[in-house]
Amino acid sequence: MDDIDQLLEELVDRFGKPTQAVQTLIDVHRLRILCEPYGVIKVDATPGVTLITFKANAPVDPANIIQLIQKNKHIKLAGNDKLRIEKPLEEAHQRAQLVRDILRNLGRPTTAAATA
Repeated sequence: MDDIDQLLEELVDRFGKPTQAVQTLIDVHRLRILCEPYGVIKVDATPGVTLITFKANAPVDPANIIQLIQKNKHIKLAGNDKLRIEKPLEEAHQRAQLVRDILRNLGRPTTAAATA
């Protein structure tokens, strides 16, 4: 994340305030870095549905996933490795925040599964 911050700072120094497209690119890369420890291999986010795909044996406690689904009617399992979040969000930054919130609610990645 520090490298991204330095890159963004350098871009601002050279070219001024980044355009929305540049800011979105930076935000997407930050999200990729955040997703990696959770075993997330893909995020598909449209204005109506967000799909978060995990690798097999992702380092996430299954009990936390079940609890997340039970507490949120708009979150469902879509197969063994995918969460489907049906929540209308028009803006890309809102969808990115949704993914960050989901990961935060899943708790810390488990170390046993992460090293396996």
